[in-house]
Order: sequence, then C-alpha cells, then structure tokens
Amino acid sequence: MKVVAFDFDGTLSESEMTVLLGERMDVADEMADITERAMNDEISYARSLRDRAALLDGLSLESAADAYSEVALRPGAADVIDALAEKGTYVAILTGGFETGVQAALERESVAVDEIVANRLPDDGAALTGDVEGPLIEGTKDDALERLADEQGADVVNTVAVGDGANDLPMLEVAGLSVGFEPKPAVEPACDVVVSDMTELHDVLAERNAI
Repeated sequence: MKVVAFDFDGTLSESEMTVLLGERMDVADEMADITERAMNDEISYARSLRDRAALLDGLSLESAADAYSEVALRPGAADVIDALAEKGTYVAILTGGFETGVQAALERESVAVDEIVANRLPDDGAALTGDVEGPLIEGTKDDALERLADEQGADVVNTVAVGDGANDLPMLEVAGLSVGFEPKPAVEPACDVVVSDMTELHDVLAERNAI
C-alpha cells in the first residue's frame, strides 16, 4: 500500500477536540450529543460541525490552547505512524477536527505525518468567533484520498483508509482497504476489517505490506 489515510478523533486519538473545547464553555454535553448524532449519520457532518463551532463563540485563545494541550494519541499510534514512515508509506491525517489539536498531539509524541487535511476555528485575536473553515466541512474525505493517491502516483486500490464515524464513510468506501477502528454501527458495514487497538491495526497493515 502506498498511501494510508487516518481519521483523527476517535481513531488515532481517543480525544474529541470539540468536547475538550466545549468543556471550557460548559457546553461539553451538548457537543457530545451533536457529535454522536453526526457519527451515527443522523445529521450531516457539516451541520454538526457548524453547530458545535457556534457553541464556542467567545472562547478565549488561552482556554482553547489549554484544550488542545489535552489532545493525545492513542497508545501505540505513534509506533504505527513511525513504522509506516520507515516503510516509505505516505501517511496522511484526514480529519474534520482541527489542525492545531492534531499538530499538538503529534508534536507531544515526537512523530510526524506527510500531510494533514483538517479544519480550523477562526479567531479575532483574542477569542474564537464561533465560525469554522477548512476543506473538510462540505468537502469529503474520498476526494482528499483520491487527490493524495493521484499526487503519489498510486491507484486508489493501493490506499488504506482508517476511520470510525459517518464522515469517514466516503474514504472507507473508495479505499483499497477500509479499516474500521471500533466503528459506529452505521459505519461497520463499509469496513473490510475491524480493529479495536493499535496492535491489531499494526498487524493488519503489516499483512498488506504497508509496514
């Protein structure tokens, strides 16, 4: 496999960035409810993301930074990423979450990926505005995965997608190998393989010669 694309929240990380941010505004329960409805494909991901971002209007940048500092990779995730890099596999993170949190988690583990495709929460210099912007609000992960494959000179059949929620379905459906990481019930039927930890994922990727 030439390209491996990971979702972030719920896959590479157990953290849910919007919930961590929402705790600073006392709206974490509302955040979690919106997230769950989106991951089960009950509402569109774009709507859910905008609804969650709106709840963060006025959150100070200092509080946002504190929330991002709590975003962490799952145990073993850094080892999987490093093993893929050593094999020469192109590693991407495709997430509807936020680039700042992804980068913070990667830096904490001293690990890097080839590309991050993520959204952003704009600010006015002091606090979040309640808006959200980026390529994966209306854009879908299948388009991003197909672009990556094309840029790497790979057919999409030589790609792996790893995800858990409804917004991962587009890339899971087009990838050569779709791996569900403890996938939601609405997502599992689209998965070729289901794993529950990074050791299992490592073994699956090794079988496909990605590691």
